[in-house]
Amino acid sequence: MSTEPFMETVMTQQDPIDLLIAIEEASVAPIRPEYIEGMAIVPPTPNDNHNDGAFKLAVQFFNAGFELAGMGNGYRAAHKDGRTMALVVPDFYLRRREPTELDESYRKAHKGWYPIDMIALVGEVTFTNHETDTGPKLRTYAAVGVPVYVLVNRNTKTAHCYTDPMLPGEDPTQAYYASEVKVDLGEPLALPDPYPTLGTASFRGTAE
Repeated sequence: MSTEPFMETVMTQQDPIDLLIAIEEASVAPIRPEYIEGMAIVPPTPNDNHNDGAFKLAVQFFNAGFELAGMGNGYRAAHKDGRTMALVVPDFYLRRREPTELDESYRKAHKGWYPIDMIALVGEVTFTNHETDTGPKLRTYAAVGVPVYVLVNRNTKTAHCYTDPMLPGEDPTQAYYASEVKVDLGEPLALPDPYPTLGTASFRGTAE
């Protein structure tokens, strides 16, 4: 698969979930497409450094006592009228809770996607998809009120902690995070209480 993300604006009334299932079934390689700001996105296949670094960040949370750290689940955000707003697969996350029976019923009804209100903290590590993680995904996480967004931007060699999500009005593309902590990769990234300070040394000097 290409290292460039494939993006296609959705111009059909088809449910985005069914559209992503069709994209998965048509692919010759295992993929988990996403749906963000009206676009179906097939993320690029990441390299080992991306996956290893994201895993080590998740492990730091687990070692600090946050046993609901995880990777791999897909989450759905909805508009107020119930339509799908976004379908995202974060690189890592902290959940608010173990999936309840209601959460599992939601996942079954939405064909594999959990409700995004399960997430307390979300993290992304860029590969060649810098614009997605720094733009549409940031706005989407802010729009649905995810309290903390941790971003490792390997293009700028910086790590960011975004907090205080804001949604001025009804348009989710106008959402943003009001507060940001930024460090160079290799430096510790301070997170708000009660979360640990994250080490970012595993990303220092990495190339795309």
